[in-house]
Amino acid sequence: MSKRKDRMEQATKSKDQMDLTSMIDVTFLLLIFFICTLKYKRLEGKLTAYLPKDMGVNTDPSPPIEKLDIRIDVTNEGTKVSPLDPPVPFQPGVHQRFRYQGRTFSIQVGIQKFNSDNMEALAARLRDLASVDKERPVTIDPRRGVVTEDVVKVLDLVLDAKFEKVSFAGSYEK
Repeated sequence: MSKRKDRMEQATKSKDQMDLTSMIDVTFLLLIFFICTLKYKRLEGKLTAYLPKDMGVNTDPSPPIEKLDIRIDVTNEGTKVSPLDPPVPFQPGVHQRFRYQGRTFSIQVGIQKFNSDNMEALAARLRDLASVDKERPVTIDPRRGVVTEDVVKVLDLVLDAKFEKVSFAGSYEK
């Protein structure tokens, strides 16, 4: 029995094993080749179909949408004071936060102008406009010197009037 066992061991030891190193090298070279020659298509903003503009289900031109522009301008910068009670002049590095004292701004809705001291009149005007058309797009355009607090006050009034489409102007005028 031991002779048979010895022959089995010799038979298994004498088998040649295949060297896979070159096959793996070729596989990686092919992978690198295909990655380098791959062409990416940029599909953002493009449709491969060119549809006729004068034919289709609805050939009537869509009516122009009248948007409501709200422009915010600073009329008086005011002074920066610390939020302490009583307020003291703001000092950078000493006080972490500040607020404005005596700051005023004007809000122009279409051709009508409102002052920041009389926000109730602006709220009433926005409610009147929203009662006519809540789907009307509203654009808030803050100009130079307007701070976030001013914009949020106007935005709150616009949202309280129940306007549904609100956006902000991206231009920055000097």
